[in-house]
Amino acid sequence: MANHKSAKKRIKRNDKFQLINKIRKTRVRTFIKKVENLIEEKDKKNAQLAFIAAQPEMHRSVAKGVFKRNTISRKLSRLSNKIKLLK
Repeated sequence: MANHKSAKKRIKRNDKFQLINKIRKTRVRTFIKKVENLIEEKDKKNAQLAFIAAQPEMHRSVAKGVFKRNTISRKLSRLSNKIKLLK
């Protein structure tokens, strides 16, 4: 257990941000699942709209340091390609 005042503060801060980052990560995954479900239903129009809504949230997670840049770029690219392949 921490003995210094600053270390105790740091533990509280880390716990708070761990919870916040968990919420952010879950939110991004939910947006991705919405797009994937629409792709499975072959609903191109709504999949595109959901994809457009998901992009800013995914980029925000990169800015906040929840996901790495390449991870989100890869996910966006794969989703975009799946949408393009829909007829």
